[in-house]
Amino acid sequence: MLGAATLRGVQVGDIVADFELDDEDGAPRRLSDELAKGPVVLFFYPKAMTAGCTKESCRFRDLASEFAAVGAQRLGISADSVDRQKKFSDKHTFDYPLLSDPDRTVARELGVKRAGPLPNKRTTFVIDTDRRVLAVIASETNMDKHADVALAVLSQRATST
Repeated sequence: MLGAATLRGVQVGDIVADFELDDEDGAPRRLSDELAKGPVVLFFYPKAMTAGCTKESCRFRDLASEFAAVGAQRLGISADSVDRQKKFSDKHTFDYPLLSDPDRTVARELGVKRAGPLPNKRTTFVIDTDRRVLAVIASETNMDKHADVALAVLSQRATST
C-alpha cells in the first residue's frame, strides 16, 4: 500500500494492499482471490444490525443481479465479530460475504478507521482486478448511494473495456 494513502485515505488510482479476513462463517477470504473473479465492491459499514447499516447492506443484496451483470463481487466489512456478522447475514439473507475486521487493521490501511472506539466511516471502494481503486464513495446518511454509485462506475467500466 502507498504509505501516504494510509494517512490521507485511499483515493482513486491507488493500489489496495492484499488482505485476508474471516467471513461470517469463519472462513478466510483474501482480496486477491475475490479479485480473480472480477472487480470488488468493498463497503465498510459502522455496525451490523443497526438501521443505517441494514438499509445499506440490503441495497447491495437487492442489486445482486445488476452487480452480477457487470461481473462484480460485493464484500461488506465492519469491526463486528464473526458471530455478529453471521447473525446479520442470516437475518437479512445476504448473498455476499461479510468480513470481520475486529482490530480494524484493514479499515486503518484504507483510511476509514475513526479514532478510539468509534465505528469505522461508512465508505465504499470499487476495486478493479489489478487492485487499483476506481471509486471511493463516502456518505454517512445516504445509504443507497454506495451501491448505486458503485454500480454506475462498474457499468461504465464494462462499456469502456
